[in-house]
Amino acid sequence: MLIINILNPNEDKNRLRQNYKYLSLKNTVCLKKRENILYFCKMKATNKPIILNIETSSNICSVSVSQGIKSIFSLSDSQGQSHAALLSVFIEQALQLVRQQASKPDAVAVSAGPGSYTGLRIGVATAKGLCFGFDVPLLSVDTLQIMFHTARQQIVNPDSNALFCPMIDARRMEVYHALYQADGTTVLPAQAAIVSADFLAEILCEKKIYFFGNGSEKCKSILQSPNCQFIDNIFPLSENMCELSREQFLIRQFVDIAGFEPLYLKEFRTVKAKNILDKILTD
Repeated sequence: MLIINILNPNEDKNRLRQNYKYLSLKNTVCLKKRENILYFCKMKATNKPIILNIETSSNICSVSVSQGIKSIFSLSDSQGQSHAALLSVFIEQALQLVRQQASKPDAVAVSAGPGSYTGLRIGVATAKGLCFGFDVPLLSVDTLQIMFHTARQQIVNPDSNALFCPMIDARRMEVYHALYQADGTTVLPAQAAIVSADFLAEILCEKKIYFFGNGSEKCKSILQSPNCQFIDNIFPLSENMCELSREQFLIRQFVDIAGFEPLYLKEFRTVKAKNILDKILTD
């Protein structure tokens, strides 16, 4: 990685051309820009990048390697809160394959949330460490878009006006959700909501909505509109990130490795065990 101190931002390209002639600006990406420091990384010109994809936003921990839009390796575990123990093992196995294809991945992609606070932090922290270690850029893929992309592939001919609503369980009666048209256009950005009988009622009066994800289970007994359609077994998995991460790579849609934070939507709150605390204080 080149760390170049730019005194005059207007001279960035000229200085790069004059002082670093071996760099092709077309295939060079600015990984980080803060104050007067630019961090540059040489990129490989390819439409089939090798990308390490990491997904830890839910109870499923998954890792995959994609070459172009094709997944050439994937591992996942749905046993629950074991991401910290499993993720490094999965990644090491994935990197063994990468080393057979190339010396290192071209980029690392991580599910950006929303989702489990702890899961997201584990995934993002690991992805950042890999990017710094391999000197490659970081890609962030919206978790709800991963789920939409998966569901859209299952619905071959959706109603022309139908909307897709990925939903992630946010505990109690809350969900993280968004709304997309069939072509991927965002109608409603990611947000938290409480599921009730009038949830998305105005839209359901006019359009069919496909609900899916573990948060949609809360809606099955509450939403009674005939325009509600439920798709089962849609989960955020790293192998379903391949096409999305490749698209971002080709247009150089990278994020700042040091400054990137996942999309939490809600602040993390700890709950004290009141009975235990009272007992300790009175002993």
